[in-house]
Amino acid sequence: MPYNNYMYILGIETSCDETAASIIKADPKSGRMAVLANIVSSQIAIHRQYGGVVPEVAAREHVLNILPVINEALVQSKIEPDRLDLLAVTKGPGLVTSLITGLETVRTLAFAWSKPVMEINHIEGHIYANFIRPKTPIRFPAVVLTVSGGHTTLVEMADNRKIRIIGETRDDAAGEAYDKAAKMLGLGYPGGPIIARLAAKHKKASSKVDNQNRFHFPRPMLNAAGFDFSFSGLKTALLYQLEKDPLWRQRIPEYCFEFQQAIIDTLVAKTIKAAQKFRAKTVMLSGGVSANSELRRQLAKAVKESLPKANLLMPELDYTTDNAAMVAAAAAFKIKSRKPVSFERLAVDPGLQLR
Repeated sequence: MPYNNYMYILGIETSCDETAASIIKADPKSGRMAVLANIVSSQIAIHRQYGGVVPEVAAREHVLNILPVINEALVQSKIEPDRLDLLAVTKGPGLVTSLITGLETVRTLAFAWSKPVMEINHIEGHIYANFIRPKTPIRFPAVVLTVSGGHTTLVEMADNRKIRIIGETRDDAAGEAYDKAAKMLGLGYPGGPIIARLAAKHKKASSKVDNQNRFHFPRPMLNAAGFDFSFSGLKTALLYQLEKDPLWRQRIPEYCFEFQQAIIDTLVAKTIKAAQKFRAKTVMLSGGVSANSELRRQLAKAVKESLPKANLLMPELDYTTDNAAMVAAAAAFKIKSRKPVSFERLAVDPGLQLR
């Protein structure tokens, strides 16, 4: 593929309820890149009234937003379509009706502009968000924890292009558990930011809490062999605890604190265990839940104590939730080992496996 040291990549992300477009300038040889535009149109306000994402509503909003978002990215980056070297789009996993909007839009643009396309796995995108302006050197092997509303995955990276899954959730993802817990507690959607805020409130006032009445949630699969996760049992434990506590509405911040801590303990312990086994020189965090400040703090503390020679990388907050810069960044690395496709071969794969 022709490029002179660097290439311009347009990334498109529509796997769930964010319509996103980004343009990056990347050097596939060195891995250096600059984000020229990163536009995200969120649907949170729309789906909040339903208590979660409604696929049909999300698809309709994607159709309305996709072209304006792409146009805004082009305008902000001051890049004309003829200067683009590559289009990158999320192929899966995700909501099929949402993915179709992105794939079909890119199919049309690839034909109209005569551009090749790189199909990107959504989790792969989250992983490569760490490669956008990394604050510390990325040394290999690396272990990456990706935590979001739909995914909880641990991978090992032998180098910057080889990814291997070593653990994933067997049921609910961590972000999904947050949302379901928030619904039980009557807190609204999305649950993660609300629970985190109330948990922080409880932590600040914890010196005034009667510790004799504290309860303890399980840490699912904490001591199980391997690196898989399970959070459905934690959700059930919360339900049972609420049923036997007639005063739970007066203790919601405490419930949020204990529920969140159970998730964080599990995520951190599994990540450290994996990093030790694979002798990781870098530990990375990614995905929407990676914006959680308490998870960031506790993982940083654990890495410093247990893996003092390892580097720790966490993406900038703009690149934690679903965005298209991460999709373009993944394409910048994958172009060296994976051939782009023509517009005729583009296809949605809602259950696409990480490779």
